[in-house]
Amino acid sequence: MRRLAGLVLALVVPFASAAADVTVFAAASLRDALDAATASFQRSSGHRIVASYAASNALARQVENGAPAHLFISADADWVEYLEQRGLVRAGSRVNLLANALVLIAPAASDVRMKLVPGVDILGVLRNRRIALANPEAVPAGKYAKAAFMKLGVWGGLEGRVAAADNVRAALALVARGEAPLGVVYRTDALEDKAVRIVDVFPRDTHPPIIYPMVRLKRESAAADAFAAWLRGDESRSIFGRFGFDPV
Repeated sequence: MRRLAGLVLALVVPFASAAADVTVFAAASLRDALDAATASFQRSSGHRIVASYAASNALARQVENGAPAHLFISADADWVEYLEQRGLVRAGSRVNLLANALVLIAPAASDVRMKLVPGVDILGVLRNRRIALANPEAVPAGKYAKAAFMKLGVWGGLEGRVAAADNVRAALALVARGEAPLGVVYRTDALEDKAVRIVDVFPRDTHPPIIYPMVRLKRESAAADAFAAWLRGDESRSIFGRFGFDPV
């Protein structure tokens, strides 16, 4: 069903964007904060912004296939570089917009306690169940999680016990519904869902820095230029800060 949802997104985005002044493709973890930022910009500017959210890899491939987006905000640098290498990004437009942290979560009612230290016994908590991650081979949140578990020396045991989701919000939902006893998401995702709680924060030295780069794609739009500039300003930073994002 999640894969079908991704297919529907790919089909409807071009039609939804036709009536928009600016179309933004953004990592799923940005949904709540960017919706709030977009609403503020629309009120002050009069421009209509449409934001479409999914895993960064899925959005980058939609851009590659001709989806009419003006801005792309990824949850890691890899998928921005993917588009840069294909000549789809306006030269000189790349800016690191936000930063985040990676956390281990459990259902809110769970009594699990653990510290994310080398050799941490994740398998002992999972028993015969699986840990929810965004796809660790393609989706930024999953790639960060894999890197962290490798640094802690426990990925070998976990690799076959992963419930791989299409994006980080889908991984969050598996834990929120109690379908997985543990999951790894961004701190901002966990703060937005009262059905989960943070068990521990991954030490920052266990994974690459979690940075959200933003780029202007080559579709022309003065409104998109204005929105990109506004997103780098103080009002936008204040809004994102309320949702738990850090400035870069």
